[in-house]
Amino acid sequence: MISATRREDIVSALRRGTVPNAGLDALAVGIQSLAPVIDDELQRVAAGKAGFKAVRGDYGSGKTFFGRWLQERARSRAFATSEVQINETETPLHRLETVYRRLVEQLSTTDTPQGAFRNVIDGWFFALEQDVLADATVDPDDTAGLLVRSNELMESRLASISRAAPAFAAVLRAYRQAQADGDQQVADGLIAWLAGQPNVAASVKRVAGIKGDLDHFAAANFLAGLLTILRDSGYSGLLLVLDEVETLQRMRADAREKGLNALRQWIDEIDAGRYPGLYLVITGTPAFFDGAQGVQRLLPLAQRLHVDFGTERRFDNPRAVQIRLQSFDPGALLEVGRKVRDLYAEGRTQEPRLRSLVDDAYVEQLGRAVTGGLGGKVGVAPRLFLKKLVADVLDRVDLHEAFDPRQHYQLTLSETEMSVNERAAAGAASVDDIEL
Repeated sequence: MISATRREDIVSALRRGTVPNAGLDALAVGIQSLAPVIDDELQRVAAGKAGFKAVRGDYGSGKTFFGRWLQERARSRAFATSEVQINETETPLHRLETVYRRLVEQLSTTDTPQGAFRNVIDGWFFALEQDVLADATVDPDDTAGLLVRSNELMESRLASISRAAPAFAAVLRAYRQAQADGDQQVADGLIAWLAGQPNVAASVKRVAGIKGDLDHFAAANFLAGLLTILRDSGYSGLLLVLDEVETLQRMRADAREKGLNALRQWIDEIDAGRYPGLYLVITGTPAFFDGAQGVQRLLPLAQRLHVDFGTERRFDNPRAVQIRLQSFDPGALLEVGRKVRDLYAEGRTQEPRLRSLVDDAYVEQLGRAVTGGLGGKVGVAPRLFLKKLVADVLDRVDLHEAFDPRQHYQLTLSETEMSVNERAAAGAASVDDIEL
């Protein structure tokens, strides 16, 4: 059962033409068969292992949706999650410091939808104090004594972090002391540096005995430190989704080669056990995994990611290192349209009208119209179809008593509302280009 607030969040995102951040189980079509294997892999990661999964799919197959669905599923199992869009200028894959910074910015938990990093750190310190207070010999009113005992316990817990990330541990100590001293400015600066933010004042860094900004190698150690903090704080681990990795194909040759090699290193370090508690997921198009400008340019990476997709899709192995998502077909488009219609109508005063005027036959009719306007390419249609269904049809039926979509609505598709792929699909040269 989905709450009214959650339903409205989902509908609002679809109205804007974006993927909702939560409640995605209510919209999932064609990926439920992957859930048992995903749950098993998350369970192994929660037990102290690490995992990796490559997800391939054409545009419109729902890679971003799958990533968000996976994150929501992981958070329900006490994982922290984060999603990073790989980008040539802001988050190139070969510069781990930029990936780490965006990872921290997007860090989410069940109680903090985004920007949960500081809450995680403060929660870790609070857990330390609770462990100290569990000792009956400690006076809870002795603030100074409690701080001393907490610091002693912190040092023992930081021992494992210091081995992997000495600077991470040093900044945690300084941050803890700044909080105890009430120096909020220093505490804010230290937590910003710990999160990978540049341009932290030198005076703040001197407090912790550190210099410069975070670099690629330090970021790898900081990720290991963050995983330790998450485990000590009671989280099952971290699910990290690297979305749109196929942008590597459009980068300069040197950046592309470095990015592919960085991905190969990620996989090898996960296999070597460097990141216990990490489940890394990357998404990309078939061209990225199979094309000459993608994974195939680096033979060791191609070998690690190779999966035989020559058999029928229904016999795919969801346990494989690489899985493929099925592109939308007319049946799937109708199914998700029905789900959105039912989700929208539930609990509204106009529910009977909504279900009557926007019945299954009309949902199918609208889906065919949108698909036809996009050159017959069903896989490109879901985003625009759901946006039109919510904003142009369901909202108007709900708001205007006299509105009947069959009489008063005519579909229009403007280039200004389309993405690059949607515009390309709509540019059919003749009716012969449209698949019927």
